[in-house]
Amino acid sequence: MRDYAQVKRIVVKVGTNLLSSSDGIDEACIDKISAQIAALKERGYQVLLVSSGAIGMGAKELRLKGKVKLVPLRQACAAIGQPLLMSSWRRSFKTKGLICSQLLLTRRDLNNRLTYVNLRNSVSTLLELGVVPIFNENDTVSTAEIGTAFGDNDRMSAMVASKIDADLLIILTDIEGLYTADPRKDRSARLLHEVERLDDEVLSYAGGAGSTHSTGGMKTKLLAAKIAAVGGCGTIIASGYEENVLLRLIDGEALGTYIHPKKRLSQRQRWILNNSHLGSIVIDQGAKEAILAKKSLLASGVVRVQGVFSEGDVVQVQVEGQKPFAKAAVYLNAAEIAQVAGHPSADITRILGSGHKTMIFRPEDVVLLDDGE
Repeated sequence: MRDYAQVKRIVVKVGTNLLSSSDGIDEACIDKISAQIAALKERGYQVLLVSSGAIGMGAKELRLKGKVKLVPLRQACAAIGQPLLMSSWRRSFKTKGLICSQLLLTRRDLNNRLTYVNLRNSVSTLLELGVVPIFNENDTVSTAEIGTAFGDNDRMSAMVASKIDADLLIILTDIEGLYTADPRKDRSARLLHEVERLDDEVLSYAGGAGSTHSTGGMKTKLLAAKIAAVGGCGTIIASGYEENVLLRLIDGEALGTYIHPKKRLSQRQRWILNNSHLGSIVIDQGAKEAILAKKSLLASGVVRVQGVFSEGDVVQVQVEGQKPFAKAAVYLNAAEIAQVAGHPSADITRILGSGHKTMIFRPEDVVLLDDGE
């Protein structure tokens, strides 16, 4: 039996396939999931829901056939489908005496430190009020994200789990968990019940994208688990078709695949790590060794700057000819760093004027990347 005695806050992500029916929304599935969430809340758990399905619901409302690929059409489907999806969740939770709320996110909301803090405070208030927050990507406006790396709710659910200090992320899908190969094609494929570390071998077990209206396949779920892991949050990938799957999982039943968490990084470290970098700082080997020794990056160790970014933005850090080894939030903008590159710290005030930091970033502003990042 798995032990989830320390789990208090849970993020549940429900995939498009589970919520879809020939008529649009599978109301019976929504009722089953909301009933289980209500039961978890009765036990004292805080539960947040990430619900896919808006684009698929909109496509079915428009009677579209096949995969919706054009971005404007996907946005239109999302705009039509999102109120339908929320209406169903609201109806279902109301029958259990619960209130739900809608939070539509873009990557920009999580990248910006101010909006991220505001979001975190809003979610904390909703949970204190006993509300079930329901998250979805704001596909109607997030043009750059639709169909790209962040355009799936698997990884968004992991970002949410990381940002709000969840203890467990449960990704409900239409398959039993992670197999060593595609069980539909390989009879020798076996289900992995436990994954200690998401290394290259484990990641290689994942296939491609999802089905008609979903954007995530098993690979996006593993990448989501990787994001959650550095937040000290374990991840379970399991079939939503299992009867009372959420309650059985919390009771310790070994359903699906459990991916173990790492030691939890600080909130600021997680914000830096999961942020979209806006440029790069190329440094010399001595500066890299100083960073690895938990020292500040000084202007004298900077070789050059790539990209355009502002003070407080997140950038990648690398040695010339090597892959990035860290991400950091900087004290100077790209133009200022370019001006002082190679200069001793004493020259910064002379070059930039008073009021500027004498280093590029401090040890608390940098996060080292794993080989797989």
